[in-house]
Amino acid sequence: MADYIERSLTRGERIIARGAWPGVYWFGAWMALLLLGVFVVGIFWFAYLATKYWTTRWAATDHRVVLKRGWLTRNTAELAVESIEAVSVRQSLMGRLFNYGEIIVTGAGEAAIVFPPTHDPIRFRRAIETARDRALNHPVKVVPASTERTPAKKRRARASA
Repeated sequence: MADYIERSLTRGERIIARGAWPGVYWFGAWMALLLLGVFVVGIFWFAYLATKYWTTRWAATDHRVVLKRGWLTRNTAELAVESIEAVSVRQSLMGRLFNYGEIIVTGAGEAAIVFPPTHDPIRFRRAIETARDRALNHPVKVVPASTERTPAKKRRARASA
């Protein structure tokens, strides 16, 4: 079954990078379950993290960046690559050691998307910047629809006159 991002692709659009949760994220969820599970708090914390993990998806396509969150309700944030002004990465010391970090994409105006902790954020940022460069340097030409009538339209126009 296709996920939200695959179902929302337009004709000719393709996914060039998908975000992935860092392994440290699952490690923390399991540690909460094991250490705090006795106190019931760990069970709820694990369920919260697991739900967040399974219901959050993000990707960069050759036309836009997409972040989808939610299970019962859906919240999406999308930004066209042409309108991206900056892509930055925030990594803590632990993030640098375990190769994860947050990616912040800012667009025209006050549009900004803060992606969740992402495994290999430099690769994801590079994919976004590559898509942006391609969109800005090789814009898609829009060809206006022809105003000429086709033979079938001409016959219908004559018949109705």
